[in-house]
Amino acid sequence: MKKFFAFLFILLLLAAGITGWLFFTSATQFDEKSKYVLVYEKATAQQEVTQQLEEKQLVRNVSLFNALAARLDVWQKIKPGRFEITKGQSLFSILRMLRNNRQVPARLVINKLRTREDLARVIGKNFRVDSATAIRFLNSNDSLQAFGVDTNTVMTLVIPDTYVLNWSTPLDKILARLLAEQAQFWTSERRQKATNQNLTTEQVYTLASIVEEETNANQEKGKIASVYMNRIAKGMNLGADPTVKFALKDFAIRRISNEHTQVVSPYNTYRNKGLPPGPICTPSKITIDAVLDAPRTEYLFFVASAEMNGTHHFSATYAEHLDYAKAYHKGLDQRGIKR
Repeated sequence: MKKFFAFLFILLLLAAGITGWLFFTSATQFDEKSKYVLVYEKATAQQEVTQQLEEKQLVRNVSLFNALAARLDVWQKIKPGRFEITKGQSLFSILRMLRNNRQVPARLVINKLRTREDLARVIGKNFRVDSATAIRFLNSNDSLQAFGVDTNTVMTLVIPDTYVLNWSTPLDKILARLLAEQAQFWTSERRQKATNQNLTTEQVYTLASIVEEETNANQEKGKIASVYMNRIAKGMNLGADPTVKFALKDFAIRRISNEHTQVVSPYNTYRNKGLPPGPICTPSKITIDAVLDAPRTEYLFFVASAEMNGTHHFSATYAEHLDYAKAYHKGLDQRGIKR
């Protein structure tokens, strides 16, 4: 009898050791640093997670994972979210992460976007909400009213930066975060500078979006802004080529022709006076500040340098501008740039 109990004890120790080994040692079977599991709905969480574990080959023993998950009440505790499984992670660690809702934040990285569709695509790529749902929301003035914008001005909510939120954050909460960050950006000092330029903050953003599309040369952005503000003050059309590209939704155009400038659109500043009804891209903070700090000049014209080096020539008279423009177009012709 003693031998029987001794043998049974050894078996129990072996079983405990094997269970501990399966439970607490590495359970993953992928080579990457980490992979993600997405939970869309609590009611279908077990099915969603199991499918991803199998399809992505995340763990070696999915059956054991599910057996332990049931014992630990994972499916009762889990919430929709984005969870990161790292290489070498144990079943116990994975299950505890899911049970305790330790989500990996999603990073919404916004640089330059041009359209509402661009914004919807970035949101859909990084969050639970899909891009189709996002664009329907962004195309609805009724939905946007709560944020103080409409379909023309909604992009003014976006101050290019990196935003960290939970993957499951609803779309309205994402926009609320953008609105909060926008409010922080527009400090009393910046608002006063906008007033000094005889512009609203929304107009500053829209003008900055045009400047953003005109040049990458930070040292010239203030002067370009001054040209457009001088034109507005004199009642001239802005005649900004980037607004034509936006109106046509063709951002590959390299050379604006008279035919292009005839497009009927409120964004075509060759046909319409003043600023367009909203921004044509999301300008950087540097560009917005360049507009706010734009110098007082007499410039009414500018044209890209014939050297095609990213700089511009500025002129106060049309005659001087024509000389620079001829040189620029000659440079385009020499390079065979037609469109």
